[in-house]
Amino acid sequence: MPRSVNTVASRRRRKKILKLAKGYFGRKKNVWTVAKNQVEKGWLYAYRDRKNRKREFRALWIQRINAAARLHGVSYSSLMGMLKTKGIDLNRKVLADLAMNHPEAFKAVVDMAQNAKAPVAKPAAPQAPAKPAPAPKPEPVVVAETTNDEEE
Repeated sequence: MPRSVNTVASRRRRKKILKLAKGYFGRKKNVWTVAKNQVEKGWLYAYRDRKNRKREFRALWIQRINAAARLHGVSYSSLMGMLKTKGIDLNRKVLADLAMNHPEAFKAVVDMAQNAKAPVAKPAAPQAPAKPAPAPKPEPVVVAETTNDEEE
C-alpha cells in the first residue's frame, strides 16, 4: 500500500504561514523554512511587546503627572501620597489625561489633595447579619454501672 500524506493540510498550513510572512524582505517572505522561523520570531516579539507597552504607558503617565504636578509646586510622589491618604482614587491614566487635556480639573484635584482635612471615607460594604451563637451542647448522661450480686 502506498504511503499516504495529507497534502491538503500541509499545503494549507504552509500557505497560512507564508500569508503571515507577506511584506517581509528577501527570502523571509517566500521560502518556507525561513518564513516559518521569521513568523515565529515575530510572534515572540509581539508577545513580549504587549507586556512592554503596558510598562511604557505607565512610565509616560507618570512623566505627565509629574510635569503637571510640579507646575503646582508638588512632586509626583508627594501628590500620589496625598491622594492616597485623602482617599481620592484616580488611576494614573485618568490623572495623566486630566493633566494634559483638562489642566483646570487637574489643578482642582491637586488642591483637593492638599487642602482636604480628613480622608474621604469609602462606603462600607453591606455586612451579612451575624450568625446566632450555637446552642450549648447537652452534657452526656453517664449511666451508673449495675452490679449483679448473684454472680458473687
